[in-house]
Amino acid sequence: MIYPCFDPATWGPSLDAAVDAVQRGAVIVLPTDTVYGVGADAFNADAVAAVLAAKGRGRQMPPPVLIPNLRTVDGLARDVPASARALMDALWPGALTVIVHSQPTLAWDLGDTHGTVALRMPDHGAALALLGRTGPLAVTSANRTGEPAATTADDAQAQLGDAVAVYLDGGDSPLGTASTIVDATDPAGLRVLRDGGVSRERLQEIAGAEAFAPEPPPPSASEDPAGEPAG
Repeated sequence: MIYPCFDPATWGPSLDAAVDAVQRGAVIVLPTDTVYGVGADAFNADAVAAVLAAKGRGRQMPPPVLIPNLRTVDGLARDVPASARALMDALWPGALTVIVHSQPTLAWDLGDTHGTVALRMPDHGAALALLGRTGPLAVTSANRTGEPAATTADDAQAQLGDAVAVYLDGGDSPLGTASTIVDATDPAGLRVLRDGGVSRERLQEIAGAEAFAPEPPPPSASEDPAGEPAG
């Protein structure tokens, strides 16, 4: 069912429905600043598995975790480099996802994370209001794998159907493009894994170019893009 979520003065009942769904281990769709997300309680392994199943994705592609505030970072992550914290401080809430080492004692199962977690604080009032009540949610883009990301609740429902208990409708996604993903787990420096809502130039303005790991050299004319000899 789709619940309107446009106005803070009236979205209370819609958020109530979403919170109830999360607490019972169901899957929800929520608006964010980038694209719509499909998610569930990050600490409920069965619910996270249901998110991956709804999307048609396996454990090898674990979902990011959306958080309500910067204070949550240290409860979920360890050994966060100063450069990554600078990006979080400057760009959150916003269209930046940062991959960090996860706290080893957390009772969650997001998939094959290899001891890491991708964190983001969305710049969307309804999403932050929801996260403030539910705590961290495992959220990935609200579309079937291989299909375009949903930028409206109707788009998401058309793709995900009855796999989702509650759809929160916040109108068109403001950005309509995915977040930029930065990996902060490499000792050599930060690495941009996906370009998105925040430019590389902006990242370097904040963290400094020296905070980023050297880019691998392009393949030579005698090699194909996979690094194998051509011809």
